[in-house]
Amino acid sequence: MISKSENRFIRLNLITIVVTLFVILAGGIVRSTGSGMGCPDWPKCFDQYIPPTDVSQLPENYKEKYVAQRLAKNERFAKYLQSMGKTELANKIRHDQSITLPEEFNAAKTWVEYINRLAGVLLGLFLLLTAGYSFIYRKKAMRIWVLSILNIIVVGYQGWLGSIVVSTNLTQWIVTVHMLLALVILAISIYTYNYAKQLHKEGSIIMYRIAWLKGFLAFTIVVSILQIVLGTEVREGIDSIAKLLPSAARNTWIEKLGDVFSYHRDLAILVTICNFIVYKMVVDRFSGKALPLMAANYIIVVLVVQLASGFLLAYLALPPYAQAIHILFSTVLFSLQYYLFLLVYRTTTYQPKTS
Repeated sequence: MISKSENRFIRLNLITIVVTLFVILAGGIVRSTGSGMGCPDWPKCFDQYIPPTDVSQLPENYKEKYVAQRLAKNERFAKYLQSMGKTELANKIRHDQSITLPEEFNAAKTWVEYINRLAGVLLGLFLLLTAGYSFIYRKKAMRIWVLSILNIIVVGYQGWLGSIVVSTNLTQWIVTVHMLLALVILAISIYTYNYAKQLHKEGSIIMYRIAWLKGFLAFTIVVSILQIVLGTEVREGIDSIAKLLPSAARNTWIEKLGDVFSYHRDLAILVTICNFIVYKMVVDRFSGKALPLMAANYIIVVLVVQLASGFLLAYLALPPYAQAIHILFSTVLFSLQYYLFLLVYRTTTYQPKTS
């Protein structure tokens, strides 16, 4: 029997997962509209809690001021990397000339980035509430409490990394790490949500072998994560081309990406095949209203949307709305795969008793 306080935690945890996906969508809109440097400082925006709407509200030397602040922060970050033995990376940041280039003020991009930051603050508040309500599990399910607190630490590190993304002028590998940390936050929230829901239930028993499904589903999740990383690199390549060749037509950008786009496209085929195999394996083993079957159905729907947005990006000159949808649904796909894995992990094959 699930108590009222446990139900409250489960509902709050689910809301936190939805808010996390909203933050990822907001980040996708920021990337697709080129608004990443809409606010040149962090956590404020142009030294203000409510950002300006016109360049006349800024001091004349605002460009030089924020470049100087970025360089100072990057030097501290370079020293941090050097202390970890990453001397080459530290020197690369120190000598990256793109960091010294000031950004022109654009009110629309400033507010897109500002709303993205507000969404991040909202996520932080929900994670704090989730951790607070998780206190009820400190005796019966310590891992829920520990992981909920750990998620606050991870999102705090994510916020700090976000400031580095800004100060380094969207340095590519930092953006990739930023995206992977978002998946970690999602995975922790999904785990605590599922564990809390299944805490008072017995694991499912079916008549079919389940080991192959568990193993192949884990492989599919790994492939999907690699696809997300490659997709981030494709996006970073597009950003670089847009900066180097601002006058080039958008429909020529993909041609200039090189092998990374081919790898991303080819891996998309593998992701599609793997997910359809997972779907077939789940359908063969579960029926009715079983949660694994429902999750598998949602995976196919999300996969279709993801593939459609990928085609739009490849053949319609990278429309910004498709970029945001593509990023969102790649993380929704990962979320559903991971949730399905947690469900089938607690499922065992029936073993008849021998006399």
